[in-house]
Amino acid sequence: MFNFIRRHQRLMQLVLLILILPSFVLIGVSGYTNYVSGDEDLVSVGDSAVTAQEFDQARRNQLHELQRSMGNAFDPAVVETPEVKQQLLDSLIDRRVLIEIATKERFSVSDTALRQAIAAMPEMQEDGVFSPQRYNQLLAGAGLTSKQFEQSQRAELALARVITPVTQTAVLPQVIQDELQKVLLDSRTIQMHVLQAADKVAEQSITDEEIQEWYQANQEQLRLPDYVNVDYVLLDEQAAVKSVPALKDEDLQSYYEQNKARFVTPARIHLSHILIQPGATDNAHQEAQKQAKDLAAQAQAAPDQFAELAKAHSQDKGSATSGGELGWITQGNWPEVLQNAVFALKKGEVSGVIEGPDGYHIFKANDFQEEQRQPFEAVREQITNEARQQLAAERFADMATKLTDLVYESPESLAAAAETLGLPILQAKGVARDRLLSEAELGLSKQPSASAALLEDPRVRRALYTPTSLEQKQNAGVIELSSDTLVAVRVNEFVPSHVPSLEQLRTQVEQTLAQEKALEATQKAGQQLLKQLQAGEDIAVDFSESLTVSRIDNQQLPKATLDRIMTTDVQSLPAYVGVETETGYQLVKIIAKESATPDPLIADFLQMQLQQLWGNAQEQVFMQALRDQLQVKTLPAAATAMESELEE
Repeated sequence: MFNFIRRHQRLMQLVLLILILPSFVLIGVSGYTNYVSGDEDLVSVGDSAVTAQEFDQARRNQLHELQRSMGNAFDPAVVETPEVKQQLLDSLIDRRVLIEIATKERFSVSDTALRQAIAAMPEMQEDGVFSPQRYNQLLAGAGLTSKQFEQSQRAELALARVITPVTQTAVLPQVIQDELQKVLLDSRTIQMHVLQAADKVAEQSITDEEIQEWYQANQEQLRLPDYVNVDYVLLDEQAAVKSVPALKDEDLQSYYEQNKARFVTPARIHLSHILIQPGATDNAHQEAQKQAKDLAAQAQAAPDQFAELAKAHSQDKGSATSGGELGWITQGNWPEVLQNAVFALKKGEVSGVIEGPDGYHIFKANDFQEEQRQPFEAVREQITNEARQQLAAERFADMATKLTDLVYESPESLAAAAETLGLPILQAKGVARDRLLSEAELGLSKQPSASAALLEDPRVRRALYTPTSLEQKQNAGVIELSSDTLVAVRVNEFVPSHVPSLEQLRTQVEQTLAQEKALEATQKAGQQLLKQLQAGEDIAVDFSESLTVSRIDNQQLPKATLDRIMTTDVQSLPAYVGVETETGYQLVKIIAKESATPDPLIADFLQMQLQQLWGNAQEQVFMQALRDQLQVKTLPAAATAMESELEE
């Protein structure tokens, strides 16, 4: 079923449309206004409204879709922001506006238009042609009747008829396209000199009075959100390995014997050969065998001439040119009939004729290495680690089961689980709903444990902020972070939002003040350099190598810097501009200007992009006009709905 959904996402979107919208009939919309009667209205839209029920359902759909696509990485806090909620509400308002207009204006979709739209869907085609069989298969797989599907399509097409004429007929005047292309493609050749505030931080002196004054003036900036301090027990592969007792020598010896093949380097031989391949007839076989015997006799009589014989007579073209050399052959990697013969040779010895699957061979053993076995003591450490890892894997599964059971059997503490499993209870401070607060924010000098970063996982934070954890003071449960990492957590202290004391934050405030003063000094120095250069003074500035930038190729410059470069008067060159940044000051020397050269490919691409942007802009204006026409009004209940937490 899920594979079907993944393969036919567009069809499933249409299925969802049936669930969201009531059916359109041939002329207009039927009964939508009263579809959710009695529900609380959030936004009035003409004679209908966007309701709290619709808004909550849309939020659930959004959450479920993101959970499905992102898996364990999904954090609900990402979509529970005012901005995201407002975007979702706006989309529901726009949809309702289109429905209202389609209803009032009685937009209709003919049977012919409906059939054409369905036939044009790629999902319904085979080899580019509408397939009734495929159509029926897809609908059956989705659990739809043809009537339901056609009604949903009629609804979608009716809504499209409201907005499509605006978006698809919006034409951007050519003169504007030409000017925009020029603006995007015109370039400047520049050199840069960057002043970094970090270089001046150490020079700054900060007084107690300045620290006190800055602290008082930035209370809200320093305010911490609600957070919890946490006890947690971590069970991972490392913990499981530590729990494995020391292994006895006899156990290690047994492991060594069971796996001794892994600690043996097989014998190998360095070979050269001469190959004589027979023809298909019996006579050809006899002639090939006779030739091989003659060559074997010659090679055995003069082994040092083997390479020359191979070059002259071997029919193995791959090795003949190198004197028949085959390289090192490891025992166990060749057909048995050949292997038994060659591994019986001594170094420098030439074999007789050996018949193999591909013909008659004469081999010469150039070198030989005996089988080498690593003694037990040489691999003791390796064996110990491997055995412990295997035992730890079994131990981990058992410990995971016990951890889960003990955490739920003793919900008021992690002590029983920690003691039984021999694991430490770790602590972490500053776990807020949306993040793990830094030591600097908390005014801590002690570094947290390396494992504390695990508490950044959104699943852990969600577990810590349930009523069970916060109000009932119970363990928050065991969270499986990965296949070999589990963490049991509980809240040991809830800390409401507050501003830490100056004593706690003195170091942070002092560092921030030094950075601010360094930034101010750096920007003043940059402004002074700019003033001198613009006045024509001959001063030494270490500018970078030249680079060419344009609005379509910004060379990774910040937008503010690029805007300043592209809008600066370049009638007289060089021209100088300066830009204040968050980290210092950028001084730019403009040394050349190049006007855009028309490029048909770029022009076509820009035209397509600009037309799309223009169509989107027209759509926004049109939708706002429709909202005004229908007197769309946000009601007081909307504010409450925007602030409410979603209930499953």
